Amino acid sequence: MTALRPTPTSWDRPHRAAERMARAWSLAIAGTSYVSMNGLEVQDFLTSLATRIIHALTSEVFDPADVREVGSTLVAAHFTEPTTLERTLAVLAEQFGNAPVKRVAQVQGALASGYALALRDRVLDEQEEIRTAALWARARAEEGRRVSEARFQAIFAGAAIGMSVSTVDGQVIEVNQALCDMLGYTADELRAMSFEDFVLPEDPPTAGAMFEEVLTGGRDQFRIEKPYVHKDGHRVWTDLVASIIRDEDGRPRWLVAMFEDITERHLLQVRLRHQALHDPLTQLPNRTLFFERLNALLESEEDADARVGVCYLDVDGFKVINDTLGHDIGDQLLQTVARRLARSISGDRQLVARMGGDEFVVLVEGCGGIDDVVAVAEKALDTVRAPVHVGGHEISISASIGVVEQPLRGTSTGELMKAADTTLYWAKADGRNRFALFDAERHAREVTRYELSASMPAALERREFFVEYQPLVRLSDGVTTGVEALVRWRHPRFGVLGPDAFIGMAEETGLIVPLGRWVLHEACRQAAQWRREVADRAPIMSVNLAVRQMRDRTIVRDVQAILDQTGLPPAGLQLELTESAVMGTGGDPIEALKALAELGPRIAIDDFGTGYSNFAYLRHLPVHSLKLAGSFVAGLRPPERPDPVDQEIVAAVIGLAHTLKLSVTAEGVETAEQAARLQELGCDTAQGWYYAASGPASAIKL
Repeated sequence: MTALRPTPTSWDRPHRAAERMARAWSLAIAGTSYVSMNGLEVQDFLTSLATRIIHALTSEVFDPADVREVGSTLVAAHFTEPTTLERTLAVLAEQFGNAPVKRVAQVQGALASGYALALRDRVLDEQEEIRTAALWARARAEEGRRVSEARFQAIFAGAAIGMSVSTVDGQVIEVNQALCDMLGYTADELRAMSFEDFVLPEDPPTAGAMFEEVLTGGRDQFRIEKPYVHKDGHRVWTDLVASIIRDEDGRPRWLVAMFEDITERHLLQVRLRHQALHDPLTQLPNRTLFFERLNALLESEEDADARVGVCYLDVDGFKVINDTLGHDIGDQLLQTVARRLARSISGDRQLVARMGGDEFVVLVEGCGGIDDVVAVAEKALDTVRAPVHVGGHEISISASIGVVEQPLRGTSTGELMKAADTTLYWAKADGRNRFALFDAERHAREVTRYELSASMPAALERREFFVEYQPLVRLSDGVTTGVEALVRWRHPRFGVLGPDAFIGMAEETGLIVPLGRWVLHEACRQAAQWRREVADRAPIMSVNLAVRQMRDRTIVRDVQAILDQTGLPPAGLQLELTESAVMGTGGDPIEALKALAELGPRIAIDDFGTGYSNFAYLRHLPVHSLKLAGSFVAGLRPPERPDPVDQEIVAAVIGLAHTLKLSVTAEGVETAEQAARLQELGCDTAQGWYYAASGPASAIKL
């Protein structure tokens, strides 16, 4: 075999030749394979290989094994791309162009052979590793599946809660012993059942939709409380958790369900809810359940024409029964009334509830009109009126009922119950033992009345009240001898209001005392001013005092203080009191009346004839004048023929008053005929629109 003879210039320095070849080689294969060496490291690596190749080219005898090892070394260093081998062979041809062609071909062939064998072995090794890893993974997966199945079977069989496995079409295929014990069936009996066998009317409304959603893959799990029927017939309440198991393609395959027996807890919740929603004394639904039902009705999407009725019932005189016969008898009475109402008023769309105390309420759903609700109210009244025998007593009772019937649309719970409560109050005020129908206009008037009552204190502070004056005219000559002070209210919302609109409220609330004191002061101040202007021609100032004022202990001191403050002589003041304030009563009002008379003002009885009208009693009181009620004077109005009875009454009153040395003033004179007849009957003075309406002080002609 011919070896390459190195020339003095090329091969006298083999190491430098190897470095030169390695540089060309590294440039040729750069980027053809991905290796974990940088450029210098690659060049050093290739220099060692180039040295071995040069040795093979210059050896006397060619040994291909060493060159094959160069190819396998390249593969071991991850130079595994075909392009790497191609360019390596090209570099050999370029670098050793002057070498014998046969020896160069031998080197190229041996290197390519070693490269190919190493690459084949590498591929086989990798395939073996992959196969071994796959077998190992499969073995582990199989072992894991067996362990998982064994664990599931152990849990399934030994679980304290019931468990089942079903197909997605609803067929039960496996159950555990706990479920069999819970429902009383054998495993075979349960496996013969399907989902339809477990559907009950008590199921939650959403149960069917949840099952369908899970079985179709819309959700993976749901949880509900659901009843099942035990084999012996009783209900078993469970906390049910159902989960879907999917196959390899993600399609729903199995349904695994877990059942926890919560029957005792459910029954406890039912008892607690019943206690929370029912009255402990009567066992009727309580106000909480009533409002829950009413709110649900008002929030429901009923027909636009749907209506609702409420009968608000209160037992008349129940407090007297409690106070006289005792609370035990009262409780038994309420229990009897509750039982009777529950028996007589029944139906799916009627609810009888106890609101508290002696109050009951009936909710009438879907009523056809007010007549339906009135029929319920009448039945309730008849039921309550029947005598009750309790504790050895026969008790006759009655009830008052407020009846409200309204359309569902536009009605709120608060408005409906406020209307019912107001109407019940009307029934009580009208005499009890009856029902009253809600009247929106009457309710609006009462709301307005309440608003006025609530705003009166602030109105007095804001000086919204003012005083007008109406003349009292002497009938004999038409001269104004006095004026009556009449309070008015300039309300910012309702305009000018007369005393009829607010005096009654002022008396109820007690505001009449400060209001009356203010009116008295204003009237006395005006009267004093007139006296300063016209001296003796000034009219007497007549001011009304209410019953509440007469019962106020400061009334005498207040009148004295106002007279002192304004400078009005007592003789220039007349105090008008109603009959009820001074007649038929004793004690403080009479003492106050006598004390006021001692101060010097005149005392007049207003609206005489509408109250006690007791002349025998009147003769002992320090009274100076009577004012005939306008109702008697009205009988003198017809021009063709006055009412003879009214005329005789007026004549008798005037005669008796004069006998007692009392002057008489007629109120409400509106025509000349009335004035003429009063004068003929001997009446002293008169007032009314015939002479002048009330007006400001400047309108009084002095």
